[in-house]
Amino acid sequence: MTRTTDPAPPRDRLLRAAAELFHREGIATTGVERLCQVAGVSKRTMYQLFETKDALVAESLAACGPAVVAAHLPDGTSGLDPRERILAVFAHLDELSGSPEFRGCPFLNTVVELRDPDHPASVVARSYKQRLTDFFAEQARLAGAPDPATLARQLTIVYDGSTSRAVTQGAGLDGLAVLTAGALLDAHLRTG
Repeated sequence: MTRTTDPAPPRDRLLRAAAELFHREGIATTGVERLCQVAGVSKRTMYQLFETKDALVAESLAACGPAVVAAHLPDGTSGLDPRERILAVFAHLDELSGSPEFRGCPFLNTVVELRDPDHPASVVARSYKQRLTDFFAEQARLAGAPDPATLARQLTIVYDGSTSRAVTQGAGLDGLAVLTAGALLDAHLRTG
């Protein structure tokens, strides 16, 4: 029997452990046994709480999603104009990418690893990625972009590409994400 000193309910411990392990080590390489050990629960308890590992993957991503999104977007009290709010997202990514612990975007990683657009976790991941695109679209609209929806999708591509590059290279972006997003914003806002 697994024991833990964490007073949180087993479900919460499993969701936290799953979010951490799946992002750090990958979904396929994180076995149920390891997950249960880290969470301090038995396999029996896990399967009583979650029908399958896939269900746990989806629920853990949904549970950690709001905090991930909030950490990457400037809050409404930042005092930044719309262009600066967009660039703040990329500056944060530039900063994170220089850390040896940087593992990329948990939503993008999940979809890439699962390679199944209909998997429940892929659906959750897409919904959170859409929140980023919606944020970009709203800020682009406020900045006066002539086609905020297209600009938002382009900015999301820059974000995802920057994330992938940092993980692939194992090195920080050194300002490249901000520079690229800024050039894209300037091109769109000049034509407005």
